[in-house]
Amino acid sequence: MTLARRAVAEGLGTAMLLAVVVGSGIMGERLAAGNLALALLANSVATGGGLIALILTFGPISGAQFNPLVTLSLAVMRLMPWREVPPYVVAQIIGGVVGVWAAHLMFGETVFQFSVKARPGMALAWSEVVASFGLLMVILSGVRHRAEAVPYAVAAYIVGAYWFTASTSFANPAVTIARSLTNTFAGVRPQDVPTFIVAQFAGAAAATLMFAWLFKAPAIRAQGRDTRSEALKAP
Repeated sequence: MTLARRAVAEGLGTAMLLAVVVGSGIMGERLAAGNLALALLANSVATGGGLIALILTFGPISGAQFNPLVTLSLAVMRLMPWREVPPYVVAQIIGGVVGVWAAHLMFGETVFQFSVKARPGMALAWSEVVASFGLLMVILSGVRHRAEAVPYAVAAYIVGAYWFTASTSFANPAVTIARSLTNTFAGVRPQDVPTFIVAQFAGAAAATLMFAWLFKAPAIRAQGRDTRSEALKAP
């Protein structure tokens, strides 16, 4: 599989992921009649289900990472070449934006928007550190021990993290950027995006260093490309 095809798969998968996240948020909010807990439940369950399907679909092609944090972590762990990082990350960001626009079209929303949904403060930033650490924890451990279970483990973690983090667990810079472009249930103000992204990278870096030490990185590197196809990401 050429790098170009794998990058396109990453972009397409990320686009579909954002369509799930934003679309289910819109649908949940409309049907919940003001019950935010019910809207969040719908949003989280739909995201988890979508993640399983998308990871199983694109995992054999690109690794179904859908997340710059995952891509960079795998490069640091020497599970993918550094030269492949820029195309993957660019594809993930572009795909996320396209997915948001696709969701807007499905629900008759204005295509081009900026969110006004405020998500400020250190509590939410710390939530993104914890959410990103946990996501990388699940992925890195799964890749080493039970690669076939990673799609289900990631989906389960994301559904849970919607509820146990104050930020509802973005844990993904591409998703965060894309969600700043929707003034719907899943949105985040553009001015809150930099804080979220810094926190996400901090959590991912901590997880990568921790698990490189726990697993003794040479043992992970020895698996090489056989495991990369199972390495992936969530919103």
